[in-house]
This record gives sequence, structure tokens and C-alpha cells, in this order.
Amino acid sequence: MNFDLLFVYWNPSEIMFHIGSFGVRWYSMCWLVGLLLGYLLMQRLYKEQKIPDEKFEPLFLYIFLSVLIGARLGHCLFYQPEYFLGSWEHFIEMIVPMHHMPDGSWKFVGYEGLASHGGVIGMLIAIWLYSRRAKVPVWVVLDNMGICSCVTATFIRLGNLMNSEIIGKVTDVPWAFIFERVDQYPRHPGQLYEALSYACFFFVIFLAYRKNRQKVGTGYFFGMCLALVFVARFFIEYTKDIQVDFEAGMLLDMGQLLSIPFIILGVAVMIGGNWMKKLGARVDPK
Repeated sequence: MNFDLLFVYWNPSEIMFHIGSFGVRWYSMCWLVGLLLGYLLMQRLYKEQKIPDEKFEPLFLYIFLSVLIGARLGHCLFYQPEYFLGSWEHFIEMIVPMHHMPDGSWKFVGYEGLASHGGVIGMLIAIWLYSRRAKVPVWVVLDNMGICSCVTATFIRLGNLMNSEIIGKVTDVPWAFIFERVDQYPRHPGQLYEALSYACFFFVIFLAYRKNRQKVGTGYFFGMCLALVFVARFFIEYTKDIQVDFEAGMLLDMGQLLSIPFIILGVAVMIGGNWMKKLGARVDPK
């Protein structure tokens, strides 16, 4: 990474360190750190709320698998459906972290393409399933996730920055990045905008929780997280380059269109308050 008077020249190695011949990527490490911090914070919240440890233990597996599966399917179905549904080989690529090569062989490439909107949908399904199994009120789990999620989201976007992916539009702002793996044009660092936004939102939501712990279970913190994250995502999308060709010429890109329902849901849940808590009491298994 080099700096001049105007722009940041960005071309870090994708590999953080090697273990033998195996390279540990920055992107993977960012995911790992984000999930670990979210896990530790959620564990602390469960202890503060005196929820038994045995109810917490299965949550991480539910969330990890659901976010990964949801994010992968979200990218494939929202952004590249014509590719991944176009043949059996490509359909298999959607499921396994491998790419079908022109010579007929398969190459391990990891999951190239994860969509945050799909990850949120997967997480919501997983929380509902977990809540039914662990007998923890669903709105309590959702509020706790709302308090923790921005930590993980921050590190995921830092991983995108290290990968030089989800790049911004060409600009002349003095903090522009030149993503040398992509081209030599100065661009908005959209990933960094999101990472900084999510880090700020975490502190805002956590401070709100410290002052209003009695609201856990009303959906307030879950709604606040959705509203803040996806309002920011909606406006930051204006600084990003299109991710797929069909977005060219669209009034709103796919990221913005998918953000609108989450913004509406977040505001509705925050306003719903005690009604959400009563609804949770009716639908949660006893």
C-alpha cells in the first residue's frame, strides 16, 4: 500500500500468513475475528440476562451455518441467477466451494460471492429454529443479535477491503483508493465506508442497550440494527460500482432494492415495542 498527495494505492496480499503450503487469507481471518467477537459478546449478554449456558451453546453453529448458506445463496440467486441456474455444473458451484474448469476438472476456490441480504435472511430462519429448540423467546434472541451483529459486519467489510472487492465508483475525493488489482482509477472505498458505519452503529446500539436493558425482548435493538445498517447500506450503494451487468441503467441497484424491506421491517419492529414482546410470548414454545 502506497500513499501520494491524493490517493491510496491499494494492493495488499490476499494471504495473511502461511501454515506450510496452506495460505490463510485476510478475508477468512476477518470473518473469523468478526464471528469470534460476536460470539463472545453474545455469551456475555446471555450471562447478564441469566439465560442458562446450555441454551447458548448451540447458537453459534446455527448462526454460522445459516449466515454462510444464506449469504452464498443470496449472491447466487439475487446477483447471478442466470449463471448458477444455467447448468448442473454451475448449480453445483453454488453449493460447493469449487469451480468447474474448461478442461472438465474441478478447482477449489472457496466461496467467491456472499451477499449480506441473503445472510440476514438465513440468520432470521436459523434464529427461529434455534428459539423453538432452545426454548428461548425469539425476540430476546433477535434483540441480542441486533446488539452484536454490527461487530461481525464490520470485520466482514474489512475482509472485502483486503480482497479489493465491492469497489466504489470512480471519484476525485482525496481519500479515494486505487485498487491496483482492478484498474488504475481512483475509486470510493465503499467497503471502508460500510465498515466504519457499522463500527459506529455497534457503539450506538450497545450504549442504548446499557441504558435500556428492559427493552430486550421487545424487538427494539433488533429493529434499530436493521434500520441503521440498511439505511447506511442504501446510501453507500450510491458510491459503489455496479456488481453485475444487469444493474446498469437501474434507478436503484439490487443492494438498494433488497435494503428497503429490511429498513421497513426495522422501523416497524422498533415502533411495535411491547406488541412484539406479547406476540413473541404467544408464538414461542413453552
